[in-house]
Amino acid sequence: MPTRYRQRLADGCNGQLVVTVDRDHCLLLYPLPEWELIERKLVKLPSFNKQARRLQRLLIGHATEVELDGAGRVLLPPPLREFADLEKRAVLIGQGNKFELWNEALWNERRDLWLAEDDDLDDLPAELETLSL
Repeated sequence: MPTRYRQRLADGCNGQLVVTVDRDHCLLLYPLPEWELIERKLVKLPSFNKQARRLQRLLIGHATEVELDGAGRVLLPPPLREFADLEKRAVLIGQGNKFELWNEALWNERRDLWLAEDDDLDDLPAELETLSL
């Protein structure tokens, strides 16, 4: 974990994190209090909805508590490392309330693809139409 985040994580969650899978084949790392909010929302999804069940199975089913050690490292369980193909080089991407952990080559490939996409700005969700960057 980069030094600039360690103190905030120590203060905000005592170094307690939850790691789970993402559909993009990266890992999501949540501070424990943030994960608890997400988990409560996931549990409330309708159990008869196929997509909701799939999301619950992926996110909750793979959720694993981990802890930052004194050097700011996290020991990831082998099945999660294998899922995200994390062997040598990885990229940690801050996403506000969570981090994404990517295989570096996959991150570079996806990032370049996303940057090259010609998105139709007429199809923006209402929440994004008012966003000013």
